[in-house]
Amino acid sequence: MSHPLSKIPVLGKFVDERFLEHRRRSTSMAGIAGALVAVVFFEYHLIHDHSIRWELFLVVLVMVVVKITLMVWYKFHD
Repeated sequence: MSHPLSKIPVLGKFVDERFLEHRRRSTSMAGIAGALVAVVFFEYHLIHDHSIRWELFLVVLVMVVVKITLMVWYKFHD
């Protein structure tokens, strides 16, 4: 199945399965790095300032819930 961008003449040379896989991997790694940074800042404020930053906790919680939900979804629909 071809990607819609591959139908554009100039981009057709660059958009292939490897490009799409690299885009998927880089997006995944960016999400993991973002979650790690949120966890580090959350723990820093918890240990150093003795306060809970709920917005950082919420970011990490949403990422975990989305990850687990998609893992279960793909398990039963792939």
